[in-house]
Amino acid sequence: MKINLQYTNRTIESLDWVTLIMVGCILVIAILKVFYPKRFEDFIRLPVSNNYFLAKGKSEELRHPFSILLFVIHLMSISLFAYLFFLDKGKANVLLFLKILTTVFVFIIIKASIEKMIGVIFSIENVIDQYVYEKLTYRNFLSLILIITNLVFYFSVQPDLNILLIFIGILFILNMLILYYSYKNHRSLIFSNLFYFLLYLCALEISPYLILYKAFI
Repeated sequence: MKINLQYTNRTIESLDWVTLIMVGCILVIAILKVFYPKRFEDFIRLPVSNNYFLAKGKSEELRHPFSILLFVIHLMSISLFAYLFFLDKGKANVLLFLKILTTVFVFIIIKASIEKMIGVIFSIENVIDQYVYEKLTYRNFLSLILIITNLVFYFSVQPDLNILLIFIGILFILNMLILYYSYKNHRSLIFSNLFYFLLYLCALEISPYLILYKAFI
């Protein structure tokens, strides 16, 4: 009996650069813990305490090195998670990751800028600044969870599409809880401007994510 064996070349994308990014993120977290111990402790306790906002709840805090470095980790962790969707499709490479990273960064900056403009137009700049700061801070906290998730998915368990979609559903629920908490803190302003709030909700909290989803698809 004659058996014909056919050999095909298998191209495996090196993930050494992913390892470097993750190690870099963990190193940055360690640096933040060393140089800003009290701020870091309040940040880690966000799910059970709002002391972080009581002590650091000014719009200027967005430009603080602590917030900037956390935002960088936020960008990296989200981009690495999005990159997981392309690993098994033969399209994975560093250039694709950079495209994803750029898309996420531009999306967040444009959205925050539009929210800032709305605050100026309706003379509620301080409220919008506080709202954006709270929302970004909570999402920076979620990025720490994403780092652990990425470590597992890249180096331990290879996820399929269903697992990734389930995790996206969990992130969506957590984001809804974040928005609920922020809206609860500003409920008096929301109820007095309900029409504008509903308009904002549709235009800046729902539509942009649908557009981003379409862009990735």
